[in-house]
Amino acid sequence: MAPPAAFIVGVVGNIVSFMCFLAPLPTFYRVCKKKTTEGFQSIPYVAALFSAMLWIFYAYIKTGEFLIITINSVGCVIEITYLVIYVTYCPKKARVFTLRMILLLNFGGMCIIILLTHLLSKERAARIKLLGWICVVFSISVFVAPLSIIRVVIRTKSVEFMPFSLSLLLTISAMTWLAYGVLLKDIFISLPNLVGIAFGTIQMVLYAVYRNHKPAAQDQKLPENKWDIENAVITTVTTVDEKQLVVISQPAGDIEVGEKNQKEHNNTEGEREISSKV
Repeated sequence: MAPPAAFIVGVVGNIVSFMCFLAPLPTFYRVCKKKTTEGFQSIPYVAALFSAMLWIFYAYIKTGEFLIITINSVGCVIEITYLVIYVTYCPKKARVFTLRMILLLNFGGMCIIILLTHLLSKERAARIKLLGWICVVFSISVFVAPLSIIRVVIRTKSVEFMPFSLSLLLTISAMTWLAYGVLLKDIFISLPNLVGIAFGTIQMVLYAVYRNHKPAAQDQKLPENKWDIENAVITTVTTVDEKQLVVISQPAGDIEVGEKNQKEHNNTEGEREISSKV
């Protein structure tokens, strides 16, 4: 049984992580409403389901980790719901890919890990250690996933794809589970969340740096949308009354840039949502 302080911190961690699990709800509400996945990927949600399954197995082997089992069990239900919605509305090619990923990672991967932990480690302590390091490696790789968001923010000098509230929530979640791991003297819980705090802090610093930045196109009051117009041809036309007009013509093939940005937003949102797990 966890010490009282660890139990309280674990309950707080459950609440914060539950809120993180619900972060993609607006995305999937939009999917159901439009009956299309808008081209975003399912990999973040497949990985989130696998992460929750791993931590449930770790808590089961270690025993006494009720709070880890509760939040990750809820997480499994939520992620499965997301994937069911995704598979229902995604194109056939994406559906086949997603089902293959689920079969290979969530079923095949878990079966291999269960077999390895039982075959390679006869003693319970050694089994916990082996499984713990597997959880650490996968969790750190999940926390590193939002590097793509950091790259987007630096490239565009815009925090459009990195809302501060979500960055703060993910950082609080990592801090809570780090404290929980420290109180239990469990390095396998503490270590990945230490990495999570570092990346969360970087995201919030970037938000502070770029939150007031306005794209050049917006400063010049060109298009009022948020599309990327790097490839657009901008020319100046002088009218009869000597007034200059800015004319923007978009090359063929660039008409889907707005849709691309929406896909980028959905994918980065999913990647960040995974990072909230224990």
